[in-house]
Amino acid sequence: MSYPEEEYLMLSGIQHFAFCRRQWALIHIEQQWEENFRTMDGNIMHENVHNPEFREKRGNIITTRAMAVSSAELGLAGECDAVEFHRNSKGISVFGLEGKYTVVPVEYKRGSPKEDDCDVLQLTAQALCLEDMLCCEIPVGYLYYGEIRHRVKVQFDSALRERTRQIITEMHQLYQTHHTPKVKRRKSCNACSLKHICLPELEKMPKASAYLQKILHQEEKSS
Repeated sequence: MSYPEEEYLMLSGIQHFAFCRRQWALIHIEQQWEENFRTMDGNIMHENVHNPEFREKRGNIITTRAMAVSSAELGLAGECDAVEFHRNSKGISVFGLEGKYTVVPVEYKRGSPKEDDCDVLQLTAQALCLEDMLCCEIPVGYLYYGEIRHRVKVQFDSALRERTRQIITEMHQLYQTHHTPKVKRRKSCNACSLKHICLPELEKMPKASAYLQKILHQEEKSS
């Protein structure tokens, strides 16, 4: 199966989706967004990284920034913060470059490694798109965290690839129905930039019909 371009979803959305399906729907379906310190700080880091004119060569490694990627099979499109091409005789030919190369995606994050796998899933989706575009296999990638100033290696094993594909399929299904799901309040809601829009506290309030039933019942008892 392949998706037409008009049905492509934003690759970066997989991180939102894995973190909270409601957050993803508010942003990508309802087009709602609010900035907080975390998103602003992250945007500053990505402004420094996302320079599509940048290309650097260090030894046998060529690094490009803000590389546009997409996949008709996955129905995704977006950008990679950085893609490294490592010169290797067992690699692939790349247009505009002499020799053969292996491909390594690198994603930059403002904070430190997370307990969940949101960042890992986003990087895996980038690797899958690059594989579709370049007809190659990408075994590893890296997440660079600004807080620790260190790279974390990610192995794209079969289980991680399958989980990423399943989430992307679920994203398409939810987008096609234009449904914003409800969620239970979690500790992580406090750090969400959309907490004032999402208002998860309202989900704890009784429905209007239940409230009216309660009032009528009280009136019947008092009469």
